[in-house]
Amino acid sequence: MSPAQKLPVIYVRGFAGGQSGIDNAVMDPFCGFNAGSTHMRIGPDNKPSFYQFESPLLRLMMDEGYQILVQGSQETYLDTHTEIPADSTWIHRFYDPSASTWGGTPKEFRIEDAAQDLLELIDEIRAKAHVDRVHLVAHSMGGLICRSLIQKVLPERNIEPADCVAKLFTYGTPHGGITFDLGFGMLERLRDATGINGAEIFGRERMYQYLTPGATAGDEPPDDWDPRAMPADGERFAFPHRQVFCLVGTDPGDYDVAHGLSSAVVGPRSDGLVQIDNAYVPGAFRAYVHRSHSGRYGLVNSEEGYQNLRRFLFGDLKVDSALVHHRLPEEKNTVWQGEIGLSIRGLQIVMHERTAAHWCPVQLRSDSRSGADGDGAVPLVSTFLCENLASPSGTGTLRYALHLRILSLRERDNGFLDFRDHIEQTADFDDILVVDVSSEAGVPAVRAVWNSAIVGPISDYEPAGPSLADEDPASGRWVSDIPLPDSTRTILGEEARIRLSVTDWN
Repeated sequence: MSPAQKLPVIYVRGFAGGQSGIDNAVMDPFCGFNAGSTHMRIGPDNKPSFYQFESPLLRLMMDEGYQILVQGSQETYLDTHTEIPADSTWIHRFYDPSASTWGGTPKEFRIEDAAQDLLELIDEIRAKAHVDRVHLVAHSMGGLICRSLIQKVLPERNIEPADCVAKLFTYGTPHGGITFDLGFGMLERLRDATGINGAEIFGRERMYQYLTPGATAGDEPPDDWDPRAMPADGERFAFPHRQVFCLVGTDPGDYDVAHGLSSAVVGPRSDGLVQIDNAYVPGAFRAYVHRSHSGRYGLVNSEEGYQNLRRFLFGDLKVDSALVHHRLPEEKNTVWQGEIGLSIRGLQIVMHERTAAHWCPVQLRSDSRSGADGDGAVPLVSTFLCENLASPSGTGTLRYALHLRILSLRERDNGFLDFRDHIEQTADFDDILVVDVSSEAGVPAVRAVWNSAIVGPISDYEPAGPSLADEDPASGRWVSDIPLPDSTRTILGEEARIRLSVTDWN
């Protein structure tokens, strides 16, 4: 496995609000990418614990050797140097022209202008770093600026987005806009009509205008237009979905903007500002983490966010897992859900977590055999592994654990949940698949075992015996189906499997 090419990283910050917010935002030299944290919530009690995270900016310097190049300003450095290193980090300071703190008349902020300015920055960095493409990393509204560049600005200039952008990673971006649980749509209409503090940019009409080639002020989206959707792979000017990663926050309780009013209005299925279903691009990679939109438990200033970012940008292997060939019992008024947790050896955090308590379980359908392949595949999680982050003992083996829980909810004929046989916080199935991935003669060597079959602590377990066989060698990827424990047969059927697929991420 060859190391990933180091490309310049450009960070694009989020929404600042009105003039005072913009003036405050420009005082930060790195627009929040330098923010760290000391708080995390982990464990069954969800209580605060001390954990010192340095910041994504500093960690990229420490872990990947990236450089910050400033001589009074980024512009000064770029103007006075004909060459720059590829492993460098840059900040798109799009709010500077709109600040009143420099004197003069502030320029009105428009996402389209910020996207065009981002292209100019990208072109200069590409030319002086002698690279074809850059990575874009964005928080909140910053992801919409990047999408405006990718979906509107570049196509209008007849430029393929993938020719200058390698990967896009978004933290808590409102890809589907910002909507509210309260008000029956009235709050959204009031916001979009008044444009208070420029927040109309999160409404459908403005999103359509800055995400659609050729669209201008006054154009309205078709009724079936989905703001989350990027052009389908294969279309002209489409940016490949596999080069997009969306980090989704699921902790509204720790988002204390406006003394908690924001999270109360947006609702529990959110990070406090962006609802879960609006925080990703369909077809892109995504991870769910119990973090809020910003603050002491924020997405950007979190170990969870950084580890997903680092592995997506620089990982060696992509591992996909899915539940296949399952057949749920056909029980009247019964809803089945799956809960997923992904942990990687050596990290004190959960990389990906979809649970009912966090309002984002995986919905399982009884018609599991539907689909072109007939295997009823339910994607569970995709993760990226780094060979240089293998076992501390130096074995070269990458280990991760996939925690799978299957739950059933029963309703009465009147639509209310039936709790007569219910046992709170108890799953019908609960086990952990321990997966070890290494390389033998350049080919993935994968071993997997359920925790229920391991004697003693997982940390003491050493895989033995032959690795799993590649069941589809002609596909160009390593694939193997792993049987579930016998205890699942009456729930998922005798043929249910966890399918692992491993591909070279470079």
